[in-house]
Amino acid sequence: MAHTRQEIHAELATIIQDVTGISAAEVTPDKTFIDDLDIDSLSMVEIGVALQDTLGVEIPDDDLIKIKTVGDFLDHVERLQTAS
Repeated sequence: MAHTRQEIHAELATIIQDVTGISAAEVTPDKTFIDDLDIDSLSMVEIGVALQDTLGVEIPDDDLIKIKTVGDFLDHVERLQTAS
């Protein structure tokens, strides 16, 4: 079942909070992972794996490297859901 953008965002924000301690309220679509949220590549992989487990979409590590903002991540997951 495909998840709405709002559901994806809520899951992503919760996972980021669990992995990094950053408040879910701070995880807005315009925020960059590196500059605004100070999330490193290892944490990004952990976030990606957790989101895969939660939403059932496969996010290759190569794709994670290209994702710069929370909005990019949401767009990417929506595309993956549409493709499957």
